Amino acid sequence: MSAPSASASTEVAASPEALYALVSDLPGLADVAAEFERGRWLDGATGAGVGARFRGHNRRAWRRWSTIATVTDAEPGRRFAFDVTYLGLAVARWQYDFEPTADGCLVRESTWDRTPGWFRPFGGLGTGVWNRAEANKRNIERTLRQLKDTAERST
Repeated sequence: MSAPSASASTEVAASPEALYALVSDLPGLADVAAEFERGRWLDGATGAGVGARFRGHNRRAWRRWSTIATVTDAEPGRRFAFDVTYLGLAVARWQYDFEPTADGCLVRESTWDRTPGWFRPFGGLGTGVWNRAEANKRNIERTLRQLKDTAERST
């Protein structure tokens, strides 16, 4: 797999399993993620599992859009990842990796922008983001801060 278009990591005083539980739970993810507002499991799925799909509702200021995500990795305490489509078009991959440390866990959030070049102007109009890699870097940093705060308050 190629290098992510944006990635960051932080150490959290919580177990890898607790962090995985937060990001693989749609309401938990909505509590910490920068643009992800809410989600709903599809096709009878009730939680994260490889192949499970969910509709993600996203928001940036007054702009709103929804996507369909398919879980590709669901390894509690190790990795949670999903591929994202918009109107059937592959637009992104998001991945959370967890490594135990002496004081908790190192969590890394990464994304790969898969938006075709011809679609980027439309995506920019819809989301208000013209430089997706730069925006995602800031979003990841914000999400990791919120994840750390939420997880450490819970322990």
